[in-house]
Amino acid sequence: MPPEDNHVPLLSDEESDQDVAYESGEKVHIVGIDEPDDEGLLGTPPFSWKKLWLFTGPGFLMSIAFLDPGNLEGDLQAGAIAGYSLLWLLMWATVIGLLVQLLSARLGVATGRHLAELCREEYPTWARMVLWVMAELALIGADIQEVIGSAIAIKILSNGALPLWAGVIITACDCFIFLFLENYGVRKLEAFFAVLIATMAVSFAWMFGETKPSGTELLLGVLIPKLSSKTIKQAVGVVGCIIMPHNVFLHSALVQSREIDQTKKGRVQEALNYYSIESAAALLISFIINLFVTTVFAKAFYGTEVASTIGLVNAGQYLQDKYGGGLFPILYIWAIGLLAAGQSSTITGTYAGQFIMGGFLNLKLKKWLRALITRSFAIVPTMIVALVFDTSEAALDVLNEWLNVLQSIQIPFALIPLLCLVSKEQIMGTFKIGSVLKTIAWLVAVLVILINGYLLFDFFSNEVTGLMFTSIVFAFTGAYIAFIFYLVSRGFTSSAWHRLSPAK
Repeated sequence: MPPEDNHVPLLSDEESDQDVAYESGEKVHIVGIDEPDDEGLLGTPPFSWKKLWLFTGPGFLMSIAFLDPGNLEGDLQAGAIAGYSLLWLLMWATVIGLLVQLLSARLGVATGRHLAELCREEYPTWARMVLWVMAELALIGADIQEVIGSAIAIKILSNGALPLWAGVIITACDCFIFLFLENYGVRKLEAFFAVLIATMAVSFAWMFGETKPSGTELLLGVLIPKLSSKTIKQAVGVVGCIIMPHNVFLHSALVQSREIDQTKKGRVQEALNYYSIESAAALLISFIINLFVTTVFAKAFYGTEVASTIGLVNAGQYLQDKYGGGLFPILYIWAIGLLAAGQSSTITGTYAGQFIMGGFLNLKLKKWLRALITRSFAIVPTMIVALVFDTSEAALDVLNEWLNVLQSIQIPFALIPLLCLVSKEQIMGTFKIGSVLKTIAWLVAVLVILINGYLLFDFFSNEVTGLMFTSIVFAFTGAYIAFIFYLVSRGFTSSAWHRLSPAK
């Protein structure tokens, strides 16, 4: 009989009727999984390039959230206003994002369940319903930005013939592309996203070549930390938009798309190793793409009068005015990259929405119905936004600030449950995180929450006026902080109780 510590938690037979991320027939077969595996009990199987290729995919889908239109807007504004000075922060923010996503992957691989499912089991009904609503609000906020980004790109590429609302309708149809591709298997869907990431890379690399940013300033910006009072808002934005709440839920589900024998510690560790490599590679590519965008706008607009007025809506036209001509107008190169970013992120948003809804509510709905419900949550408010704000760039910028606030509010409600769950031996088995990693992860979480807290304070201190509105905001803030303390205290007290309880 194998030793107890070679096993990790599995779904019990009575849980088999519950919603799962992937059915067994949908998972990618991994070479050697059906072979007799003595070393799976003794250690991790040797490295294999073929296996790395088979495990490659989930990390690249996860990385798309680092390249969505909201991130691109943060990049261009950081470049235009702060120049090259925040590139070091972009790099370290990406490292922080990688740490969080690796913890999410660890949770999914070790337990065979994703974050939303585990939250459903871990928290009482009222708490998990609050967490579900918060996750859905974060997803809606991100989706509105992504769909509007795609619609702006479509408007540019059609020379204004298609207004924002028409672009929203076109983008809404992406869920049908998603469903169509998913029918042909996970690998086909991953290949489609690889094409979209490659499109972004080529588009923004082309722009980089056209504008020719300074290589020396780029290198100094990455290696030498600089921060001034004038760029603090952009710095907060760079860090704040790296961790997307829905992406934390998404990655813990995506990693279950591969066959992993969770009764063998070596096989689980092998999967974690391969996922760590491909996630790091995916976020390195996303960092380079974000670097291209930031440096292009740093070269073009840093220190100019228009620097503080640039956003997604007018960025392409500003570039065209300065770098017009060439083999292919830079306005359209920008629009193609933006369209790829918007389309890829809206489809992954649909994907994340399915896992979030299915996990929290344990709904076993057909995929097309769940995708339609998920897409409707975001498309209805997005269509209203497109009709109301189509003619006003300033109004779209204000809306974008509110949407950033909406997502910032939700970050603790994905991050805290994740850290509490990966620290619990009764959930993770031998794959719970150690004390050093746990300390680092909590310090990162506190840092991210404080940074976003600063963003919220700065925003509301400027926007909140009137006694009634101020009272509502204060009441909401009190309830918000109380719920965060509840999540943290529940995580620590349940872990302490488990350590003190007698062994059975």
